Amino acid sequence: MSPSESLQRYYAFHASLYDSTRWTFLFGRSRLVQEVKRRFRPAHILEIGCGTGANLAHLGRLFPAAQLTGIDTSAEMLLIAERKLRGLGNRVDLREGYYRAPLGFRQAPDLICFSYCLSMMDSGVGEAIAAAALELAPGGRLAVVDFHGSRHLWFRRWMRLNHVRMDEHVLPLLRARFHGEWVLVEGAYGGLWRYFLFLGQFRSAGGVWQAPGETNLPRQEIDGGRVTEAGVW
Repeated sequence: MSPSESLQRYYAFHASLYDSTRWTFLFGRSRLVQEVKRRFRPAHILEIGCGTGANLAHLGRLFPAAQLTGIDTSAEMLLIAERKLRGLGNRVDLREGYYRAPLGFRQAPDLICFSYCLSMMDSGVGEAIAAAALELAPGGRLAVVDFHGSRHLWFRRWMRLNHVRMDEHVLPLLRARFHGEWVLVEGAYGGLWRYFLFLGQFRSAGGVWQAPGETNLPRQEIDGGRVTEAGVW
């Protein structure tokens, strides 16, 4: 069985349980959305890995004028999302498939969201981030919340069995293409694992855009793994 087929089966089984169970460990989603709201008002939101549509529904309530597009590989998850988002009418466009290249919208999205999906993409994570960099409207933002890492090998192996890679590999890939305006790394359950929140804009053509006063400081771990140097590392 290929990795993609295995993932499809995984979510076919978990779709009906997703909303009732994932709140126990998919932390930071509402916090990231609130940070987006604090900074700007998007007109077109694209969420990669929209799942059952919970995050899109939240975004739709916060930004009632925005168009909403969601893409996911699981037909079972999208069926739940369709029911959940029905009240938003023709503002919503749901698509089934993998995100490996820009979708070519007439109105480019000015907010692209990845919520706990980049860590599950294996070799496709770089393609997805590159596609988002090309897809994003000028001045738009990329918003990501995802697993980061764990110091416990047994836990990393367990998460790998659940299709999640926790090797601290996603955040460096994001920073290679996007300037982090607001970046946090937080611990969960007493430091069993860490997750990150990232809100950023596409870097300049030279790839070396520093905000006023920004310096290339090393990472700093505070309070058991919390990083609060937004827009710095």
